[in-house]
Order: sequence, then structure tokens, then C-alpha cells
Amino acid sequence: MSTDRPRPSAAEVEAVMASHITDFPDFPEPGILFRDITPLLRDPVALRTVIAHWCTLLPDDVEYVVGTEARGFVLGAPLAYELGAGFVPVRKAGKLPGFPRSVSYSLEYGTATVEISDGALPAGARTVIVDDLLATGGTAAATAELVRSFDADLLGASFLIELQGLGGRDKLGDLPASAVWSIPN
Repeated sequence: MSTDRPRPSAAEVEAVMASHITDFPDFPEPGILFRDITPLLRDPVALRTVIAHWCTLLPDDVEYVVGTEARGFVLGAPLAYELGAGFVPVRKAGKLPGFPRSVSYSLEYGTATVEISDGALPAGARTVIVDDLLATGGTAAATAELVRSFDADLLGASFLIELQGLGGRDKLGDLPASAVWSIPN
């Protein structure tokens, strides 16, 4: 991690998260409370504060950050940069050329498929998964399955926001998980 910036305190990070995440009830459907990270992304000081803190939650020797489409791209790339690691995107089905590896999983309202380009991770690569949100854990678990299919050394998964009480961590099994901000659903 870049050492020229001071590490933010837990109180600073909590204040940034609380003031830069906007809730939208009943989006995209009734009963869902959508957490919008756009205010965080558009504030350069807040974003730098969160990225600096987030890096402290990750192992020092990460070689690859794997980020899931689409907000995992936005957050994973600066994390990879700060860690001196490579970045590997996980895409929705049909977005990658060639013969990507894929995993399908169930959602509350159907199924989804995620893919990684074949050859994207070397065997033994020290890898972490990052995304904006851990809720029920389906996307994270599918991404972990994909990363493991490369025989990569999956060190953990980390999220900007964890919604407590939805069982997301349970879907990850024994995979270490962390979150910048953990809040009730």
C-alpha cells in the first residue's frame, strides 16, 4: 500500500461511509433497500479515505484483485493499484471473448452466470475477491468457485458494505471475509 497517505481512523471511515451512501427504498423492486455508492465515488477525498482503509483489511502479499461486474471493477482497480497487484474482472455471461470459465448460481428472482477469461489467473496466484456489497452471498460464492478453478490461492473476500443478517458470509464457507462497513439489512 502507498505509504505517503496517513491511515484513516475507524471513526473517520465510519463517518465517510455514513455520509456518502444513499439509501433508495423499493429499488429495483418493492421490499429492496438499494445502497447507492455514487456519492462516495464522486468525492475524491472520501474515496481515497475508504481505499486507504480498505487496503489495511487485505493481506500485504496479494498478487491479484478479482472484482465483480460492475461496481467491483470501480472499487477493485484502485485497490489493486494501491496494493501493487494486478486486476482481474469477473463479467456477466456473454461479455468476454474466447472461451471463458463460467459458474451459474441462483438468485432470489432467477439465476445468473459470472465468467473470467481463461488464463486470467496463474495457478498459485495469491488472490482476493472484492465487491461493493455482500448480501446473500451468491455472487461472491460463485466468484470464489471461479477463482478456485484456476488453482489460485484464494486468500479471502472483501466488501465495501456487508448487510448483516442475510447469510452472505455463510455462503462463503471458511473463506475469510472482511467489510469496510457492516450494517443491519
